[in-house]
Amino acid sequence: MIATEIEVKLKRLAEFLDWHRLDALLLTERANFAWITAGRVNRIANNTPVGVASILVTRTSRICLANTIEAPRMLAEELTGTGIRVIDYPWHDTAAAAKIMREAIGSLRVAADVDLAGLGLAPLPPGFVELRWSLHEGEIARYREGARRTTTAMQLACREMKPGMSEHEIAGLLDHHVHRQGVNPVVTLIATDERIERFRHPIPTDKKLSRYAMLVTCAEYRGLISCMTRFVHFGKPADELRRKHQAVCNVDAAINLSTRPGKTLGELFGVLSQAYAANGFPDEYRLHHQGGPTGYANREALATPDSPLVVRENQAFAWNPSITGTKSEDTMLVTARGVEPLTQITGDWPRLIGIHNGQSLARADMLVL
Repeated sequence: MIATEIEVKLKRLAEFLDWHRLDALLLTERANFAWITAGRVNRIANNTPVGVASILVTRTSRICLANTIEAPRMLAEELTGTGIRVIDYPWHDTAAAAKIMREAIGSLRVAADVDLAGLGLAPLPPGFVELRWSLHEGEIARYREGARRTTTAMQLACREMKPGMSEHEIAGLLDHHVHRQGVNPVVTLIATDERIERFRHPIPTDKKLSRYAMLVTCAEYRGLISCMTRFVHFGKPADELRRKHQAVCNVDAAINLSTRPGKTLGELFGVLSQAYAANGFPDEYRLHHQGGPTGYANREALATPDSPLVVRENQAFAWNPSITGTKSEDTMLVTARGVEPLTQITGDWPRLIGIHNGQSLARADMLVL
């Protein structure tokens, strides 16, 4: 019999608890809540990693702790069908809230990602986030669906934008389509024309689009985040920009084709730096991080030269190599058979073939309108 997603996660968690001599964990951060509930959401504000409800999880059980504002929706909508019991506490009475939480915890040895109500709980031990990295088939199915929706939103926004729009308008257009697809935009970056060359992390401004635009989204569907970047050019791009984009797609192919279970992020950083040099841009990697594993966080970790973190089977990655003026980024699933694009190049979106050591990988070209 194939173990369910929650069975697999509780088994991993039991081993983690045994190793750290704990009885339970209290999980309030959005990423951890989504992970332990198989994609349920505890956010209200979108600008904080901390959610508004918690899961007290032991080796065999899960209980939700939420205040009297959030508990009714948790019970009626978010956690319906999960078998998770909801315990509420008054939102306005901190002493009463703390008492109810202490009663729920009892004599359990508990660590928490957030110490709610100042209960004096131990911090979550190092290494917990790695429990999230190897995805169950249920998570992979949700990821494919979220990535499909994100791709659709991105391509629709790119084809609807027009010269003269401000970066704020383009951001609104992109977020509109992301929301319309039932996905939550957690990061939206927009740059036009010369701002693309100046800034690697360009938040939108009032600047108006003339000819060239970069659109970036990190979009969350049932806890899992799809990251992608696309470029739109009005009129024929310059030959030098074309050369740079081919080079960055070659670097992208090099890193994605090299990302295999068992490799360390340090080893893969070496692949990146060599690929930049081989394509004529040896110092560009110094100007921006190169990405790395993704999933329940935009980046679960960043690749650095000395990172010992090991790639897992069925782990999601979003590499984002960049050369001044261009970038290549999609979310990929690393399997035993190779890499599977999650955010994809669909329909009539133009493709560019990235080349690495005689191997090739289709990458997104600029959309020329």
